[in-house]
Amino acid sequence: MSLINLKDLLNNAKQNKYAVGAFNITNLASIDYIVEAAKEQQSPIILQVAEIHLRYFALEDIAPAIISAAKKVDIPICVNLDHGLSFPTIIRAIRAGFTSVMYDGSVHPIDENIQTTKEIVKIAKSVGVSVEGEIGSIGGGESVGESLKEGGVANKELFTNVEEAVRFYNETGIDALAVAIGNVHGFYKVEPELDFDRLARIRDAVPLPLVLHGGSGISDDDFKKAISLGICKINFYTQASVAAMNEVKKYLKEHPDANSFPDLIAKGMEGFKATVKERLEVFGSKGMCAPEKTLCFFCEDRTCGFADPRFKPSAQTVSYSNLIEEISREVISNIKHGDL
Repeated sequence: MSLINLKDLLNNAKQNKYAVGAFNITNLASIDYIVEAAKEQQSPIILQVAEIHLRYFALEDIAPAIISAAKKVDIPICVNLDHGLSFPTIIRAIRAGFTSVMYDGSVHPIDENIQTTKEIVKIAKSVGVSVEGEIGSIGGGESVGESLKEGGVANKELFTNVEEAVRFYNETGIDALAVAIGNVHGFYKVEPELDFDRLARIRDAVPLPLVLHGGSGISDDDFKKAISLGICKINFYTQASVAAMNEVKKYLKEHPDANSFPDLIAKGMEGFKATVKERLEVFGSKGMCAPEKTLCFFCEDRTCGFADPRFKPSAQTVSYSNLIEEISREVISNIKHGDL
């Protein structure tokens, strides 16, 4: 399966009422474990690199490894720049082969956020790259080092304003919208209370796939309700990172004389992978790549036995209902022309 952009992937999720899990890459080892989790769950997935995590590696070094891993499996994979904060980083990600970029201009006045996002959309779409934008301010912060131990608290005054979301959508041309409805990055200091009424109003006013950042700490029931109200992409990292660390601590406790660093990393990534598999099931994407659910038409590098030159050389996930409609039109056309 070759790469898929965010627009095509999330439109399928929106149509079929599931959410695609988006998981951050912070080292080379994590790539294969996350991809394996998606493959075992027969689920599409989004592999992300956050700008704040570029302190751990160079974007141009990690991108080829991510893209190579994605092309080796028969599932749709989107490679996304998460929380791009600067114009140069956005352009670097596009040049490196990412199929999607997120520009986070939420800290700026709305006029500035709109203007910069418009410029990024113009550049990205000219080369088939999708763009995720954000309106409102999501609390907390991206997990780095020893930060976020105390957890974040959502500020209702900074939640996504419905009218501003409509304006943002109309003026920018984005493909997906990240919303602030009580979600925060990293840990939650108190039990999260998502504003589902606000989410429903945004969904009704903005005809785009919606994105929920700050997935760690949200209950399974709240995830499922959010998905039913239009959430099609869920960012999830901190809790998976904690699971990895717990496996490392457990291993060191059981093997105090251990001295193989690669084995230690592998133990940690087993915890990360298990968490990813669990989340894919909760998000409803498990089995969406099974033959009876979807077909992925025409891929430049690999195919699943079906090639159609009408499709561009990029992965497109199509539901069976659309497939039946397409076949029906073809049959009717042939009958009219006496070919059957």
